[in-house]
Amino acid sequence: MGESAAPVVAMNGKKNHTKLAENVVLVMDYGSQYTHLITRRIRQLGIYSMCISGTSPLSAVEAAQPTVIVLSGGPHSVHEPGAPSLPDGFWDFVGLHRVAVLGICYGLQLIVHMMGGEVKPAESQEYGRMEIIVKKGSELFGDCVERQAVWMSHGDEAVRLPEGFSVVATSLQNAVAAIENPAKKIYGLQYHPEVTHSVHGMETLRHFLFKVCGVAADWKLQDVLEEHIEKIKRMVGIEDHVICALSGGVDSTVAATLVHKAIGDRLHCIFVDNGLLRYKERERVMATFDSDLHLPVTCVDAAERFLSKLKGVTDPERKRKIIGGEFIHIFDEFSSDLENRLGKKPKFLVQGTLYPDVIESCPPPGSGRNHSHTIKSHHNVGGLPEEMKLTLIEPLRWFFKDEVRKLGEILNVPQGFLKRHPFPGPGLAVRILGDVTELNALETLRLVDEIFINAIKDAGLYDSIWQAFAVFLPVRTVGVQGDKRTHSNAVALRAITSEDGMTADWYQFETKFLAEVSAKICNSVRGVNRVVYDITSKPPATVEWE
Repeated sequence: MGESAAPVVAMNGKKNHTKLAENVVLVMDYGSQYTHLITRRIRQLGIYSMCISGTSPLSAVEAAQPTVIVLSGGPHSVHEPGAPSLPDGFWDFVGLHRVAVLGICYGLQLIVHMMGGEVKPAESQEYGRMEIIVKKGSELFGDCVERQAVWMSHGDEAVRLPEGFSVVATSLQNAVAAIENPAKKIYGLQYHPEVTHSVHGMETLRHFLFKVCGVAADWKLQDVLEEHIEKIKRMVGIEDHVICALSGGVDSTVAATLVHKAIGDRLHCIFVDNGLLRYKERERVMATFDSDLHLPVTCVDAAERFLSKLKGVTDPERKRKIIGGEFIHIFDEFSSDLENRLGKKPKFLVQGTLYPDVIESCPPPGSGRNHSHTIKSHHNVGGLPEEMKLTLIEPLRWFFKDEVRKLGEILNVPQGFLKRHPFPGPGLAVRILGDVTELNALETLRLVDEIFINAIKDAGLYDSIWQAFAVFLPVRTVGVQGDKRTHSNAVALRAITSEDGMTADWYQFETKFLAEVSAKICNSVRGVNRVVYDITSKPPATVEWE
């Protein structure tokens, strides 16, 4: 939805979100693709962690009242013109308040550069899985394993350390892999401990936070959930009404369930069948909303309305705009009808915005990108008319996807629903390459997708895959079925594994599975005679087809 639509009232800020946690680990983001993962890893240890842009002013750092600050990696070199740095007064602040600092990758180089050491382009760049040798007994590593496999990603290296620092790990090429200055509580890792490729990375983070910094694991989702419910009760007046657009996905459903627990049936939800849903999607999600969650949901059948506007459209971006625009009109009509029934305008809008949607990220120097909080534009509600003037309630604004699923468990959202794979707001429109109204593409794709997903579930693989789906290709192929030559459609299958939905790798099914599911699709779905499997991979990888 567009940023001009409404003011935002989120469960945010340290005083709001961390009242029940004494320790805050502040991650300063310099553009690494793994920054969200660092924040998540720390939270998984029961420690509250939040992320701000690496170019934030000192006042933003002070407002977080951090116990520990992590300087993230990034694509920059400290020698680039305009390379992101630390705010004025940063070192005075951490010294005065005895805040521990851990630099990761670019963060290590920034520490060295700003404190009087020297960073140079490396003669031999280090990318990917490498081995390091750890100095036994160092404060940063404690009793960690001496030889460790880690994930490197750097072209520069520290060649001379600032006064008071020592090298506590090196690569096999003898490059600096870790540094420390215990007297000043400043540490650095030239690799990424947060990724699974760094085998002992979590052990190092755990030792650093609990043993070196003395942080306590005092952040619990149950406590935070209860705090959020109380805040919503105070925020929404006893006569105020709230509306929510449900996509059928995990985020909006958990957000609506949380708000419903706080204010009951003064929440009014709408679910729109746009004709672009998966096989029996409408019946399945409405049954969950009604029977399991008891949410007050109005279902609008707008399939003909959407499909008539999409007829003849092949450009994926035009599809998105048409679908988003039509959702706005339907939502506006729903809001007006609700106002007529209630005799007053609804005041609030619930949205399932997640933390990665709003984190300010530091753009590369010279990119021309601005720092700004992002309000979801890729889901069903593409933006609301300014005259609606609804105030946003974003109860999930400070949570990651895995945390939202845990909140859903606490709220008794069915496990099967919480584990559902993500589905794009524009639905099957972006999984059909071409006109969605031709070649019986929608019905064909629904059947193919249902067979593929059921096969994955029957094989016990569904929970091991982050997202799986089928794609209708604008390709006719020649084949032989039942001793007869056919000229039918090709479809593609895609399945990916992912830590966070931002980086992806293709799932390596056994060939027997692929052969069986391919045969079942061709035998069961009329008009399909060829199945291909997408093996595009490595971060950052495109998840959807368009």
